Parts: sequence; C-alpha cells; structure tokens
Amino acid sequence: MIQLNLIKMKKTLTLIVALCGFTILGISQNTFKKGDKIVNAGIGFGNILYSGSGYTSKTPPISLSFEMGVKDNLFDEKSSLGVGGYIGYASAKWEYAGWGWKYSNFILGVRGVGHYQLINKLDTYTGLMLGYDIIKTKEFGTSFGYNYSASSSGFIWAWFAGGRYYFTDKFAAMAEIGYGVAYLNLGISYKF
Repeated sequence: MIQLNLIKMKKTLTLIVALCGFTILGISQNTFKKGDKIVNAGIGFGNILYSGSGYTSKTPPISLSFEMGVKDNLFDEKSSLGVGGYIGYASAKWEYAGWGWKYSNFILGVRGVGHYQLINKLDTYTGLMLGYDIIKTKEFGTSFGYNYSASSSGFIWAWFAGGRYYFTDKFAAMAEIGYGVAYLNLGISYKF
C-alpha cells in the first residue's frame, strides 16, 4: 500500500517536473530578436530640469525611440542586441511680474541595447546612449527689455534600463529608468 502511494507520488512529481520544463521552454522564447523593429513613445517623470519655484508652465518630458534587433544569442538563447535612435524634449517657462525666461531641451541620441528575457511576454533590457543636448533660453516680457536669448549645447551619455510587457504580439507597455530627458519614462511600444 505504501509502495503504491510512493509510485503514484513519483508519477505525479514526474508529470509536474515535465510540465514545468515545458513552461520554462515556452518562457525562454525571445520577445526581441534580430530583425525586430520597435518604436517607443514615452512621457517622463522626475528630472532636474526646471525645478523650483516661479515656473508657470511646463511641457512634460516626452521621448520617442526606435530600435532594431541586430544580433541574437548575445550571451545565450534568451539574449539579443539592438541599436537605435532617441529623441527627447522638455520645456518650461519661468515668470515673475510679467518678465521671465522660456527654456527648452532637445536631446538627439543613438542607443545600444542588450536584451535578456526573464519571463514570458516581458522584454527586459539595459544599454547606453550617446547624444547631443540642445538647450535654448529666451527672455520675454517688458520689465527689463533686454530681450536676451542664449543656447547651450553639448554631448551627453546616459545609462538606462527598462522593460516592455507585451499585451499582444505587437503592442507593449514600456517603462525605463536612467537618464535621458527624465529619470523615469512610461509609455507604449509597437513592434513591426
């Protein structure tokens, strides 16, 4: 009687292990691979741009990026490499008694991205961006009447990490941390 129960338990345990193995094999299929093309559109939260008092209006940081898969099996069968471009924009207006400044940041960059799939439908990644940040400033109002404008531009680099959770084969929710136009970007992705 005890041996019969042990045999049933072994069969049940073998079946559970086999089902888990098939599930793990299904999970290991890459959500991002060579030849895939993805567009991300995001809105940013948390940045050091335009913080403090006196700002009367702000355009939230927005970003658009494109990525193409260029190499599969970067480390193993669940990893891949992508390259692409990045555009980010943010602006604000600082005003006091009818006089103030209008500021804008426009970032153009290229990105290299390493992908590693941890669970089904979730594309996790990290990478580096090299870019150029174009900063423009313009005075407005009549208090002083000087009508100054200035621009300051320079090269930047940034590390980022993120993930895309696919609701369908084409559409995903996207979240990225790091530095671009904001510390946190949330948005949508489309794969074509």
